[in-house]
Amino acid sequence: MVRNVELKARDPDPERSLNASLALGAQDRGWLHQLDTYFTVPHGRLKLREEDATAELIYYERPDEAVERASRYNLVPIEDPDGLKASLSAALGVKVTVEKSRRLLLWRNVRIHLDEVPGLGSFIELEAVAEPGSDLSGEYRSVAHLRDALRITDERIIATGYSDEVLRAGGR
Repeated sequence: MVRNVELKARDPDPERSLNASLALGAQDRGWLHQLDTYFTVPHGRLKLREEDATAELIYYERPDEAVERASRYNLVPIEDPDGLKASLSAALGVKVTVEKSRRLLLWRNVRIHLDEVPGLGSFIELEAVAEPGSDLSGEYRSVAHLRDALRITDERIIATGYSDEVLRAGGR
């Protein structure tokens, strides 16, 4: 499985976050529109991500902690997302769906996501992708550097993912 170090936080000022990221030298890759369908599984998280004209099945394991945290994941490109969604829905059941608009920026090995999630608000997510064999220390340093530069304070960090936040808000 691939690994990364990530941090997710509420973003009270997405425009400031965008400008600060660009000032650090991040490359703006534009907007993505994503629909994530989460399936009921005994451990970890399994979602089908439909993004513009592509789709991928993503399985991941990550602790629910309000800190920088390591995540392990596997990505599988999907050519028939409707067929896969129907099969997995019948076999496992759908836990929740999450729709979002994501502004993607790249800074070194870190993906900076400026996310807008209807009903939840604005978020910033940092994902430092690890090379195979990494001890993750460099990835933790990169996320910590960006956290400081983007002024992400402790009280803004969230421990869970959007799926949990949507369920907590009463969504499906």
